[in-house]
Amino acid sequence: MKFKHLFVRILFGSLSVIFLFSLTGCWSSHEIEELSLGVGMALDTNKDSNSEKMMNEKYAEDSKENAITITYQLITPEIASSSSKGEESQKNSYLNISETGNSLIQEVRELSLRSDLPLNASHMKVVVIGEELARSFSLQELFDLYLRDNEFRPSCLVVVSNGRASDSLISKKEGEVPAFRLFGIVDNAYRTTRILPPVSIIKLDSKLQSGSSFLLQNVVSANGQVEFAGAAVIDGKTKKLRGFLNKKELEGITWLAGKEKGGVVKSFDQQSKRLIMYEIETIKSKITPHIRGNTISFDVNIESKGILMEHRVTSSTPFENSFLKRAEASIESAVKQLVEDSVKKMQKKYQVDVAGFGNRIKIENPKLWEKVKKDWDQTFSKVPIHYNVKITIKGYGASGHYK
Repeated sequence: MKFKHLFVRILFGSLSVIFLFSLTGCWSSHEIEELSLGVGMALDTNKDSNSEKMMNEKYAEDSKENAITITYQLITPEIASSSSKGEESQKNSYLNISETGNSLIQEVRELSLRSDLPLNASHMKVVVIGEELARSFSLQELFDLYLRDNEFRPSCLVVVSNGRASDSLISKKEGEVPAFRLFGIVDNAYRTTRILPPVSIIKLDSKLQSGSSFLLQNVVSANGQVEFAGAAVIDGKTKKLRGFLNKKELEGITWLAGKEKGGVVKSFDQQSKRLIMYEIETIKSKITPHIRGNTISFDVNIESKGILMEHRVTSSTPFENSFLKRAEASIESAVKQLVEDSVKKMQKKYQVDVAGFGNRIKIENPKLWEKVKKDWDQTFSKVPIHYNVKITIKGYGASGHYK
């Protein structure tokens, strides 16, 4: 019996030693001090003179026609260390480094010739695509690498820039990292109807695979400042940039989507022509398709409840029922105009559906959708649409009471 217990102890002891050697941690791990953390990336056409010079020297054997300039925004150990010590130099907040070539993966590898710290993309926050590049290249081609790369973060935000994308990764504010700034602006969607739901790389892939046209947030940059300014229209067939919707036209799309939880609407009193500002609490939108033979039409019904937050009609008070009805009517008119202008731009100028009208047919009449989906954008451009907007002012801010 003693021999049996001794044997069991020896066996367990031997197994413990064997398992101990198997606990080696992550074979491919790197210490953070040995990495350059990529937090932002900008994709542009090769138009910069410095990039052209680099292209001549390093890629003379390749065609320059399809060259792409990538700008990486990095946070290196030296930057992190100096920032934590409170050093004042702006250059210590981030480092932008650019490469130009025909192959995106080759450009990543070229960074190894310029730094002893390899790029790590697992903390990438945002990818900005330049306007000219988005018009020239299919987004499916541009993002093929990043959808295959296991290291690249699939939750990374994707936006389009007016002008060069690299300009949006510049800041003059001390201590600010531009990639974090862009990523953080999305969180303000509860305060405005001019910010789209964020499109990550993984969501972008889904939209590209669907074959339908869609929107990406547009940003404009100047002198180190950046602003979300409308939306970029991506053609579902070519996967390229078709054009832009301005801020107000994006508001109209938001009302059509009916998913917004905040924002304001500017309108004017019909009698006095004075300012009225309405703050949104809820939006409900329903797009109803009507099919009669081969004829398609839509009814759009929008309902919203909110607060009268500001007005300049000094001859009236928000407690007066007559003024309340006038205010609701003026806001309804303003919202209807926003929606109509957005749809008009989609139908007449770009001939694309980026507001989900086709999705309603797909859900309610799948057989018809199979017939029209191939040329839906073209069909949509001629479809009549009728609008009904109902606004309910349920409160008057601090100066009144809820109904």
